[in-house]
Amino acid sequence: MPSAFDTNMRFKFSILALLLEVVIIVLFGIFVEYDNSNASQTLYPLFQDVHVMIFVGFGFLMTFLKKYGFSSVGINMLIAAFGLQWGTLMQGLLHTKGGKIHVDIISMINADFSTATALISFGAVLGKTSPLQMLILTILEITIFACNEYLVAEILQATDVGASMTIHAFGAYFGLAVTLVLYRPGLKNKHENEESTYHSDLFAMIGTLFLWLFWPSFNSAIASQPIYRMKAIVNTYYSLSACTVVTFALSSLVDQRGKFNMVLIQNATLAGGVAVGTCADMSIHPFAAMCIGSIAGIISVLGYHFLTPLLESKLNIQDTCGVHNLHGLPGILGGIAGIIVTAIKDEVRHGIHFTPGMQAAALGSSIGIALAGGALTGGILKLPFLGQASDQNCFDDSVYWEVPEEEKPHEIHSNNYDEHSRFEANM
Repeated sequence: MPSAFDTNMRFKFSILALLLEVVIIVLFGIFVEYDNSNASQTLYPLFQDVHVMIFVGFGFLMTFLKKYGFSSVGINMLIAAFGLQWGTLMQGLLHTKGGKIHVDIISMINADFSTATALISFGAVLGKTSPLQMLILTILEITIFACNEYLVAEILQATDVGASMTIHAFGAYFGLAVTLVLYRPGLKNKHENEESTYHSDLFAMIGTLFLWLFWPSFNSAIASQPIYRMKAIVNTYYSLSACTVVTFALSSLVDQRGKFNMVLIQNATLAGGVAVGTCADMSIHPFAAMCIGSIAGIISVLGYHFLTPLLESKLNIQDTCGVHNLHGLPGILGGIAGIIVTAIKDEVRHGIHFTPGMQAAALGSSIGIALAGGALTGGILKLPFLGQASDQNCFDDSVYWEVPEEEKPHEIHSNNYDEHSRFEANM
């Protein structure tokens, strides 16, 4: 049978997806109960905002590739729908009460948060993995994420209300480790489909706007008290605004013709929301939030312009969406900001005194566990029967989707192209 048929998802994906869903339903039947305390009902508007970010914001942000829009939005939906169920179980099993997982609005928000890590990693490998691979990645990453989050919050007792470290940095470096292990020499020279069109960039900007508008909800949703929630909303609001202005300024500055770059506007404008996350609910003053946002914008723009090409050429890290610049570097900045704030201010929540040492340990554990977990996951995803496309067929919806006739390529190339392209890349 020709190797091109390896991308046929008819049985291997369908059987695994149905089997996993049956297992999850059984586990829900055994462990999951309603939380009848009614304490979190007022958080439903915040949950709606986070839910829209996960399904619409992240999904449309990745539609910039000219022939990969179906996969960007569709696989995003698959990962999120499966991940929120698995996240409920993994996070709940670490916080059981009487052997049961009690679900309410807060647990739903946290379940959505857990899917964000997998969606960030999806951005790093966008266009180069099969739906089956992404399903496996989601299982493994959310499991590892839940363990790291428990380590950070319960054992190290660090604060990370907007999850700069536990979601953004974790998801980015997990994805970078996966894409490093899955390195494709045949894609060293830019693939013809790894580019955008006017309309695909416009669709991606829709994702940016949804994320930008709802990011204050993301950073404040799990704040412990209304006063802290208000601070998180205000700080995120001004951090994003400052970051956006700086991003536009630097986008023009780094271009020899002084023009704006849509890739930078789509992504770097959001870095302020990532970077202010760890200390969003602290009394840092809007001035400091704006400084954090401005620095995040600078780091993100320079990362896209200078660091991404360097990582690809020197370290073989093929980061499709540039998650290192939107989530990785700003996530580290957020962790550092948390260390500084806890060093100069006395921050206490529920009797827990936050210290710079524990904040630093939380940042280190998030990055270290992400890199190790990503490398392990990448090794598993390299198994040859998981339906990955050939190098020539990357970044193309028609490999896994029915697409309109006018969008179909003339042919789907044989996976034998892989061997030829890798040979050429190694010459």
